[in-house]
Amino acid sequence: MPNLTADQVTAGQKLEPLAYDVSATTVILGALASRDWRPMHHDRDFAINRNGTKDIFMNTPNLAAWFERYVTDWTGPRGRLGRMKFRMKDSIYPGEQMIFSGQVETVEKDDSGCAWAHLNVEVSVGDRLCTSCEVRVAVPTDANDNPWSRKGNDWNP
Repeated sequence: MPNLTADQVTAGQKLEPLAYDVSATTVILGALASRDWRPMHHDRDFAINRNGTKDIFMNTPNLAAWFERYVTDWTGPRGRLGRMKFRMKDSIYPGEQMIFSGQVETVEKDDSGCAWAHLNVEVSVGDRLCTSCEVRVAVPTDANDNPWSRKGNDWNP
């Protein structure tokens, strides 16, 4: 696993894509893990015949967890999410392959010395952009820094 530091991050840098084949299990376990009992995330008949969708579909907390995984796989264990804002534009269904991609927009240090990478991340299925996401993630300034140790006024997400 990488241990990314701020000196290794530059504006315009692309993150390695992540492709994942979504199954009904992916959708259902994500909904269950987030205690989302709404039937459109686990009952195919309900999703199709009552909601008018083509199948069950991934819920919001499940998708948020996938974004978090994508970003922290890139940063390594010392990367610490500060903020994440995303907009869902289309659903993700079993049998589809979701592909995450991202790019560094800016890198900066705040007044406390914490290094921040601002990312634009997207998940697509084929040529459909399903969700776009803006992320602010703290990365270590050097090998001795750990954003997870920042507290109080030293942590300004």
